Amino acid sequence: MKRIEKLINKTIWAILLSLGMVSCSDKINEQEGQLNADDLDYTNTEDMIDPLVGAYQIFGTRGWEEPLLLSVRGDDVNSGGLGDQQPFWDTDQFIYNKDYWMYNSLFALHYSDIVGLNTAMELINQYRSYADPSYYDEADQYLAEIKVMRAWLHFNLARNWGNVFIINTTEPDTEYINGTVSKDGVMEYVISEMNEAIPNLLDARPNERMDIYGGITKYAAMALQAMAYQELENYQEVANVTGEIINSDKFMLYPDYYNLFKTDGEVSNENLWEIQFSDFGNATGDTFYHLYAPFGPTAYVPARPDASGGWGFFEPSMKYIKFMLDRGETVRLETSVLFTPDGINEIQSDPNYADLPGFVTNTTPDGDVINNSPRADFFSGKHYLPSNQIIQGRNNYGAGKNYIVFRYAEILLMYAEALTHGASGNGMSADQAVNMVRSRAGLGNVSGVTTETVMDEKLAELAMEWGVRYFDMIRLDWYDELSYDGRTFTADKELLPYPQGQVDALPLEN
Repeated sequence: MKRIEKLINKTIWAILLSLGMVSCSDKINEQEGQLNADDLDYTNTEDMIDPLVGAYQIFGTRGWEEPLLLSVRGDDVNSGGLGDQQPFWDTDQFIYNKDYWMYNSLFALHYSDIVGLNTAMELINQYRSYADPSYYDEADQYLAEIKVMRAWLHFNLARNWGNVFIINTTEPDTEYINGTVSKDGVMEYVISEMNEAIPNLLDARPNERMDIYGGITKYAAMALQAMAYQELENYQEVANVTGEIINSDKFMLYPDYYNLFKTDGEVSNENLWEIQFSDFGNATGDTFYHLYAPFGPTAYVPARPDASGGWGFFEPSMKYIKFMLDRGETVRLETSVLFTPDGINEIQSDPNYADLPGFVTNTTPDGDVINNSPRADFFSGKHYLPSNQIIQGRNNYGAGKNYIVFRYAEILLMYAEALTHGASGNGMSADQAVNMVRSRAGLGNVSGVTTETVMDEKLAELAMEWGVRYFDMIRLDWYDELSYDGRTFTADKELLPYPQGQVDALPLEN
């Protein structure tokens, strides 16, 4: 049961609509519609949570293109077929166009949200300045939660562009004039920010929170910090931080991998952080949704009539599907891939895959029938919500589905990889961590785990999730894995070019 919506009333919605929102422009600093400070009574400390709820709304309004662009360069994902997004297809081929609107959108939206989050922090600090000292811990917790959101956005920007700006105020003009910070510098910033945030965050799972159910706790901050250490290849610190998460005994793998990505798995004991969406339990009226249509099949017969299809922009790769078949994967493959008849025929055209297991069918376990599409032969099952789980009266593809950011399986595999690089563990062995993940998938144990073993397990477990595969491959310089199906990947393709609109407006290198 999603309960964050209980906090959203008319007063808060007014704040959400005006709090730190940035206009759709080419410059990250063109800001409009900021809430007038005179409209708030900072002495009413009970309202201090309102800017925090506004921050969650800002963070949750991710553009549909953002997760697609973050993920499409991995060998687990292909763009949908050619059409109105040719540069997106080109990006999947490592042919980059600095004028492509998606690049500019990802860059600008991340920064505009950073400024919006900074505005929320300023408002909380205003409430704190008038509050009784008994409220200081609460204010510091709220500020820490927003720091996690802000750091995650900086983290993404640095992984995609390398040298980027760090923006910590509502006046980016005064900060970007100082120039960009290196990717490693941004990772150090993320680590430092999480060191400040963690002591002020709740020591709990998100589903143990009662104020904002499913909200950020210290474990989301620790996961992000471990990922920043991983980017710096400081594997001992990766092991230290992920080991602490493991040893907390707070998290466990959700037993049903298929339903982990459906309604039943939302805010489960596996999820360290997820973005929550809702129709507020009503068939009509307000919604707070992510747009999942770009992930969905362009033609399907839903088990629940009137449910809409998608756009077909995001396709699990044939390389990934054959990798999974070779491993004898069942539940993870059935969960991760929606098959079309053409796709099944294409697999079987290879004599080595002429005989497919029975679960490889164009009918999902929930009875939705996936038809052929001119754009793609396969679609992402992780971004699919069965039509029978969409509330009657709501027809959007994936309507109300949450978006997982970090989950415990990734923590286990990060820990295992760190140990394969020579780090000392503070709990279980690398074999044990990997085998926990494999056991849920119905696979037998392995021993003598290597980095290669972990990377295979991460591909099987985390395919199509936030570009995990791509960023692992460039971190390890495993360029051959990305050179597949006619693509050739080289080191100069690791980073996207700065969007031309930003180069024209900001002190960025060409």
